[in-house]
Amino acid sequence: MNIEFGDPEIPSRTIDSMVELLKSNRITEGSRVKKFEERWGDLFGYPHSIATPSGTAADTIACMSLYDFGAKRGDEVIVPALAFAAVGEAVLAAGLNPVFIDIKRDTLNIDETKIEQAITSRTRAIMPVHTMGKPAKMDVITDIARAHNLKVIEDACEAHGAKYQGRHIGLWGDAAAFSFYAAHLVFAGEGGMVSTKDDQMAHVLRSVKTHGRKPGTVYFDHERLGVNAKMTDMAATIGLDQLDDFWRVYRTRKDNLVYLLGQTKDLQDRAYFNNEEKGEDICPHAFSVTLKEGDRRGAKDLYVFLEERGIKSKVNFRSMPTQQGAFAFIGHRLGDFPEAEYVGDKGVHFGIHQKLTKDNLDYASEALHDFFKT
Repeated sequence: MNIEFGDPEIPSRTIDSMVELLKSNRITEGSRVKKFEERWGDLFGYPHSIATPSGTAADTIACMSLYDFGAKRGDEVIVPALAFAAVGEAVLAAGLNPVFIDIKRDTLNIDETKIEQAITSRTRAIMPVHTMGKPAKMDVITDIARAHNLKVIEDACEAHGAKYQGRHIGLWGDAAAFSFYAAHLVFAGEGGMVSTKDDQMAHVLRSVKTHGRKPGTVYFDHERLGVNAKMTDMAATIGLDQLDDFWRVYRTRKDNLVYLLGQTKDLQDRAYFNNEEKGEDICPHAFSVTLKEGDRRGAKDLYVFLEERGIKSKVNFRSMPTQQGAFAFIGHRLGDFPEAEYVGDKGVHFGIHQKLTKDNLDYASEALHDFFKT
C-alpha cells in the first residue's frame, strides 16, 4: 500500500476557471485575488485578509509591519525553537532578530511559561506557531503581550480552521499568517495569507506587500520598506474552489485524525501523539509521532520504517537554532533547547489527507504497531 503525504484535489471547475483566466490575459494580482481574500475572511470571521505568494511571505510581511508600531532594525521577536525554518527566516528577512524559546515535547508548541523571562527592552512581538494544527496557549500568550505592550503574530500556516477556547486561531493575535502549500487543507499551488482584525495593521500590510507603496496611489511613492509579495490570480483561482469544499475536507481529515488516534491509543505510553485537549479544536494537518523516553531509536529509524512500507513521512522540523545549520551563525549550542532537540531527534509526521480510506488508516496503524514490536 502507498500513502502519500498529501493528495491535492483539483476539480474540473478549477481547470475551466483557469482556462478562462488565461484567455483573459489578466493573470497577475486582480479581481480573483480580492475575491479570495474576502471569502477567506468570511469563512473564519477575519475582518481583513491580505493574500501573498507563500506562507513564508505572509510571515515576513507580518514581521515587517512591526516597524510601523515602534520596532527598529535589530529588535527582537520571540519564536519557538522548534518550527519550520520559515519562522526564523521571516524574522531575519524583516531585519529583526529571533529570540528562541524552547517547546513542550508533548504539544510541539512554544512553552508559554518561558516567554516572559525572555522579554527585553528590544522585544517587539511574540510569534507563536500552531504546530501540526494544535493551538498554542493563546490566552496566556496574549495576556503576556498586553502586559508588555507587544504585538502577537500567529503562525497559523498549519492551522486552517482550528479553534482555541471557541475562538478561531487568527483572531487571538494582532495578525495571523497562513500557508496554502499543497499538503495543507487549502492549497493554491503555493500561496499565503495574512489576516488581521486591526485596521491600521491591514493598511500597513497592504503597503508592505507592494514595496511599501501608499495603497491607492499610482506613482512610485514608497512610504516604508516593503517587498513584492503579491499573489497572482492564477493561484487565487485554485484557492477559491478550495474554499467551497473547506468544511467537507476539514471534517474528513478530522475524522481520519480521530480514528487513527483511537487505533493507536494503546501506544500512548510509547509515543507522544498530537492529541486534542479540552478547549482545542485541532486542525487536522498531519499525524505526529514522537518516540517517548527510553526508546533508543530515533526519528530516522521511524522515518525509514514508514517509508519502506510506502507511508510518506517527514521529520518534525528539528530545533532551528541548534539542529539547523542555517541558524548556526546566531551562536546557540546543542543542549540550549533540550525539548526542541528531543523532538527533532525523535519525531516524525505523515499525512491524514481526505483521500485516505479506512484501509489506509488501518494500514498506518498496523505499521506503527509493528514498529513498536521491534
